[in-house]
Amino acid sequence: MSTDQMRTSLSRRSFLAGSSLLAAGSLASLAGCAPKSAESANPDEALAETGADTTSPWPGEPPVISDDEVVETIETDFLVIGAGTGGLFAACAAGEAGLETLVIDKTNGGVVRDDIGAVNSRLQQQSGYTIDKQAFMKDMYHYAAGQCNMALHHVWFERSGETVDWYENLLAEYGITLWHEHAEEKNEPNYPHWATGHSPAWPADGSLNGFEVLKDHAEKTGAVSFRFQTPMRSLIMEDDRVVGAWAEGEEGFIRINARKGTLVCTGGYGRNDKLMKQLQPHTTSIFSYNSAQPGCEGDGIRACLWAGAKMDETHSSMLFDRSSVAPDALGGIDNTEGQVFWMGSQPWLKVNLNGERFCNESGTYDYILHADASQPGNIHVCLWDADWMTYAEQFDMHGCSRLFEFDNGAPPNFTADIVAAMNDGLLEMGHIQQADTIEELAEKLGLPADALVETINRNNENYDNGNDPDFGKEPFRLSPVRKPPFYGVRTTGAMLCTMDGIVVNTHGQALRADGTIIEGLYVTGNDSGAYYSMTYPNLATGHACGRTVTFARMIAQDIAAS
Repeated sequence: MSTDQMRTSLSRRSFLAGSSLLAAGSLASLAGCAPKSAESANPDEALAETGADTTSPWPGEPPVISDDEVVETIETDFLVIGAGTGGLFAACAAGEAGLETLVIDKTNGGVVRDDIGAVNSRLQQQSGYTIDKQAFMKDMYHYAAGQCNMALHHVWFERSGETVDWYENLLAEYGITLWHEHAEEKNEPNYPHWATGHSPAWPADGSLNGFEVLKDHAEKTGAVSFRFQTPMRSLIMEDDRVVGAWAEGEEGFIRINARKGTLVCTGGYGRNDKLMKQLQPHTTSIFSYNSAQPGCEGDGIRACLWAGAKMDETHSSMLFDRSSVAPDALGGIDNTEGQVFWMGSQPWLKVNLNGERFCNESGTYDYILHADASQPGNIHVCLWDADWMTYAEQFDMHGCSRLFEFDNGAPPNFTADIVAAMNDGLLEMGHIQQADTIEELAEKLGLPADALVETINRNNENYDNGNDPDFGKEPFRLSPVRKPPFYGVRTTGAMLCTMDGIVVNTHGQALRADGTIIEGLYVTGNDSGAYYSMTYPNLATGHACGRTVTFARMIAQDIAAS
């Protein structure tokens, strides 16, 4: 699969334009999608070829590149390393300001994420939805357990709306509608949802996507150029200042001199299994499907560390509880390769391998995954019955887990009908199991039948009483397992991206351990830190992507104005 094909197939709304993809079990192929440059590109091997020390503990030692090895020197005002979500928003802002900009990427370009979180956009204001800033900031502080710089959240809160307004205007030029995904809370949930998501309605045929729109706009400014298949090897330091980067092209090493600044936005290290196991052994034990963008192997963070920057000390990732595995599999990347199980985030009855319920299933997406770590096999089992679609609508979910149209007409990521087709594909693959009795279902899933029957009887009793005295799940998110056929699937985590990165200030400048600024070095997106810790607040829809694009655009504008 080419990078362009992959980019189209991963576009959120064109992902399953036809249900036949999943009915045939073809979703399995997406787990291994990667551009050609990433297929055989082991980051340690590639760095070793440049003379970098990859045998020492992370991050190793930088490569030594002499002037006589350089086959080309490029002069530019602004260097952007990474042509994904952050890099393209930065390139557009720089181009509009007339700032001479070079964007390099080691592949043919990244995937632009949808679901952009913002506050006080035009669309949000038109919907009548408002967010109390103090309540929101307190929630973000709680999610991070205090391990964050709240001043960064303040910048996003104040600046994100203007970024989304700009994007809405740009998309309109290409005939694309941007939706604000808004639905009123009809019930009182355990955890508040913040309707911050804004998502483009891309053509169902995949003929257009965010990468193409943003790259086209940046190039049309006349100030921005792109170099693909050009990996960055390390940053260039002069007098404790970053003045550009060493890159590698087909003919050899390239020296890129950036007069005004260098922005690192290479997407974190979610595709680097070796580094994930070193820094996040807990995380690698609770996910089995990796949807991090190909090429996100820690190159940018490593280069910043070589330049003297500080990295977050708590290492964590954004995970969704949306990976199915075979009925005899356990959790963790070393045990099995999972598949997308989109409705895993719905608050179904969920049990451990002893057939016992062990948590409140109505939480944020990764809470149950962290709870899995103390359960047998680091995994849980989702259970539902023939009336599942009725209960899915009753659950009144928001954000990307919603399966039904939003109150303002915005379409969900995937409709319930598409999810039903996804489930059919997983059933055909043998991940989802179907049975006419609970005892039969228990046998197919490797669960003790007596314990599972007892758990389901208790669950159905709670549903009938409209109360969950055991774990406190909201009444509107209770569902019985009563009407055959019954369904179940072993469920674990899906990796989206890493969240720990380089510590930055409110201008996106990289900081050393003593808090001083590394002049000339800027970081955004999953390469940047001081923002999240341990868990991702996914009930603030699109928060991570919104943070990325807000800071990317702001950094480029500030550099252009300096």
